[in-house]
Order: sequence, then structure tokens, then C-alpha cells
Amino acid sequence: MPKLKTHKGAKKRFKVTAKKKIVHSKAFKSHILTKKSAKRKRKLRKSDLVSDSDRGRIKAMMPYDF
Repeated sequence: MPKLKTHKGAKKRFKVTAKKKIVHSKAFKSHILTKKSAKRKRKLRKSDLVSDSDRGRIKAMMPYDF
């Protein structure tokens, strides 16, 4: 059986924790920040866990990280 390829876009966007949870950074933080409140921008700094419904798809894109 040939080796599987890792999806490079997924590898750059997602990180796997020690307990095999998937973490991603939040969207809407790159530009047009003047109209967003300070509270909203502060909350966008934190990383977030991927939902359970999306875990399988991301797991398939990164076969050797789990």
C-alpha cells in the first residue's frame, strides 16, 4: 500500500494537541479591524477547538498526525 499524502493546507492551519484534539485559529482577524470592537478582536486572539462533526474530515487530511 502506498504512503498517504498530508494535505499541506490543513497542516498549516490545524494543530493536534497531546490528547489528540484539533486546534485552529479563529477567522476574521486579518483586516478591516477598525469597525470591530476591542472585545471582539480580543476574543479572536484565542485558538479554538474543531467541532466533532469536522474532526473526521481533518483527520483524513492529516493521516500521520494522529
